[in-house]
Amino acid sequence: MIRIAVDAMGSDHSPYSEVEGAVQAAREYGSHVILVGNSAILEPLLREKARGPLPIEIRNASQAIAMDESPSQALRRKKDSSIRVAATLVRDGTAGGLVSAGNTGAVMAIAKTVMGAAHGVDRPALAAIVPTLTGRAVLLDVGANVECKPHHLVQFAVMGHLFSRMIVGVRSPRVGLMSVGEEESKGNDLTKEVHKALKGMSLNFIGNVEGRDIYNGRADVIVCDGFTGNVALKTSEGLIEAILKLLKDELSRNVKVKLGALLSKQSFKRVKRRLDYAEYGGAPLLGLRGVTIICHGRSSGVAIKNAIRIAQEFCESQLNAKLESELRQLGLRGMSRASI
Repeated sequence: MIRIAVDAMGSDHSPYSEVEGAVQAAREYGSHVILVGNSAILEPLLREKARGPLPIEIRNASQAIAMDESPSQALRRKKDSSIRVAATLVRDGTAGGLVSAGNTGAVMAIAKTVMGAAHGVDRPALAAIVPTLTGRAVLLDVGANVECKPHHLVQFAVMGHLFSRMIVGVRSPRVGLMSVGEEESKGNDLTKEVHKALKGMSLNFIGNVEGRDIYNGRADVIVCDGFTGNVALKTSEGLIEAILKLLKDELSRNVKVKLGALLSKQSFKRVKRRLDYAEYGGAPLLGLRGVTIICHGRSSGVAIKNAIRIAQEFCESQLNAKLESELRQLGLRGMSRASI
């Protein structure tokens, strides 16, 4: 039986979204969930939401990490935080995976310290699955590593390639490097060094891609540093929200338009679902010896529910073990500090 540990105290709407998501996951998917946090708050809330027996238990944690806290200080000072307790449950085998909508930097620092990194990985990367015109693409890193060196991005490319192949189902993922132009000479020192390294590897590297290529289906894996990736992802989320709001306003202008909108209601719903980040649940932190899913800080109960589902699927597929095995087989050529 796979249990998923949920950090119930870290998000903008905690613990309500986490409890709601756990209840939905238990009812819809039969998920076994461990809610980690202040038991005095969680127990009455769970009774209210569950309204009957569900495979959900509570593990007390006396501390919580705020969004604006320093990850390094939280790591040192808060030994009984909900994130750390949840990560320890995964390390000890009590839980198969961790889900958190809390402080991304703190989740990464604590998860890496408690669980450990996969062989050959210096920094875990946050990988987001984004919809494209032809299917889905993997964008990484989207926020775990704001400042990167060339060998970090090379590692991200390898992990993204494996993730796209094993989880998304792309046989030979096209790997692109985010830059300000398609030409090899374009970009800063970081992208030029990474471009040179990736050309010498066995990956299906297609060269530089631009921001517009994230959603047009040109690449299956798009590699960038965490600063660039996070800005791109958040900009996309804001644009999608604005477009959906503008579309809703336009479709409610008059009776004739409303009638047309009613006839197209199901199509609009399908498009919205494809674009809604809540449907994807969260982004996996690749390169750890333990399944870790990081959600948006504003996650709803639906987003948490889907993150629990994704964590469960990752555990069942044994993604981390396969990823580490593949990294070893690749021999980590071109991935070390010395070689770049």
